[in-house]
Parts: sequence; structure tokens; C-alpha cells
Amino acid sequence: MMQAYCKLMFAVCLVTLCWYGMMAIHELGHVIGAWATGGTVTRVFLHPLSISRTDVSPNPSPGIVVWLGPVVGSFLPLLSLTMLRRHGSLRSVIQFFAGFCLVANGAYISVGSLGGVGDCGQMLRCGTPIWMMVAFGVLTVPGGLMIWHRLGSVRQFFGAETTVTPRLVYATAIALSLLLLAVFVLFPK
Repeated sequence: MMQAYCKLMFAVCLVTLCWYGMMAIHELGHVIGAWATGGTVTRVFLHPLSISRTDVSPNPSPGIVVWLGPVVGSFLPLLSLTMLRRHGSLRSVIQFFAGFCLVANGAYISVGSLGGVGDCGQMLRCGTPIWMMVAFGVLTVPGGLMIWHRLGSVRQFFGAETTVTPRLVYATAIALSLLLLAVFVLFPK
């Protein structure tokens, strides 16, 4: 019973960490795009109760700025996974995060292309064809799912006896608490 509770707590903390981590890296991509093209970042909005965004003004290259969000947001976690050679809990967490970022960014861009939602509206205004946005999702979503598949099934995760240790649960809960505290302090609503 306690092991099942630890696994559930770990899963909730991990998915929440992945969500906020994914948004932060996605916004970092927009910031890099703005700086690289001579734009000025006026505000990065990253709050737990809202969808993140980066405001750039002036924005001399809005197409580059908008595309670097999902590109950096997808491939920076993938790069960190390839650089981490050791196996173990940390690699599994980074592997889950990399898959999460690929799936989230790919789904956001490909599905969002149909309604012009968020970054997708800006991409369409900049002349990006819908097929290119869908292709981004076709490449990233299956890649993320493949990375997750290598971790094993959800049934295996909840069925295995020693997958999640109390130490890992505490570390994940503390990391989430620190992240949320930092976000509330750095990005007040």
C-alpha cells in the first residue's frame, strides 16, 4: 500500500515538474530567438495558474522567435538525454521529461495549427504553411512516445516492487516545491 502511494505521489510530482519545465524551456527558446535576431524581450510570463508566454518588442523576426520556442523546447531536453550516459533514476526522469517535451510541443504545434492557437497563430501570420506545423508534430510526437516506450509500461511502473524509492519521492516533491516557489516569486501574476 505504501509503495503504491509513493509511486502515485512520484508520478503526480514528476508530471507537474515536466509541465512547468517544458513551459520554461519552450519560453527560453523564444528568448533565445529574440536575442539572436535583435529583438527585445519585454516580459516572460511563466505562472503556475496560466499558460506561459514571452512578449518581444520590437520583434524584427517574429517567425524565428516563434519557431525557436517549440524547437528549443523539444530538442534541448533531447540533447540533455543524449549527454547523460549513466543509467538509473536520474536518467529515467530525464528520459521521461525529454519524451514529455517532444509530445507536448509537437502536439501543441500540429493540433494548434488547425485553429491558430497561441504560437500557431503567429506562425500562420508569419507565413508558415500548415503542413510544416503538422510535420513538426509528426516528427516529435512519435519520437517522444518512442522515448517513453523504452521506459516500460504504466502497468510495469505500478507493478514493479522497487521502481520508486521514498528518497526519489522526496527529491521530486522538494524539486517541485522549489520550482513552484521560484515561479511564484519570479513571475507574479
